[in-house]
Amino acid sequence: MRHGKKINHLSRKTAHRKSMLANMACSLIEHKRINTTVAKAKALKQFVEPLITKSKEDTTHNRRIVMARLRQKEAVAELFRDVAPKIADRPGGYTRIIKLGNRLGDNADMAMIELVDYNEIYNADKATKKSTRRSRRGGSKPATAPAAETKASSEEEE
Repeated sequence: MRHGKKINHLSRKTAHRKSMLANMACSLIEHKRINTTVAKAKALKQFVEPLITKSKEDTTHNRRIVMARLRQKEAVAELFRDVAPKIADRPGGYTRIIKLGNRLGDNADMAMIELVDYNEIYNADKATKKSTRRSRRGGSKPATAPAAETKASSEEEE
């Protein structure tokens, strides 16, 4: 029985599985989205999200931890240089898995895993929503609309 065994071994030995996940994580960091099977995408999500969290704080210790897991200098540099500033304010959930259907050859469930902040299609519709105590409690919001209207009307008069 599998009591308490949470890791998916993906029908591979430990060294092969770790190498495969490290290579897939490097590809995800480089290309921002990759296509793979659903099982590998779920395993990759558990592998890469802690590394992205580590990259938020750029210290020598964190770089060494991430480098030990990824083993590619260029991917680590891009993670700390490009990806980390873009996800700095996100509290978690850096990746998204989108199921694509079945593969033609062997009918395997396929999925696309991507970094959330790099998808322009999903992020274009959503404006930056700022959660405040006042709006959660149902209080009134400060009046900003009349100031914008008076500014627009004064520009029309000129």
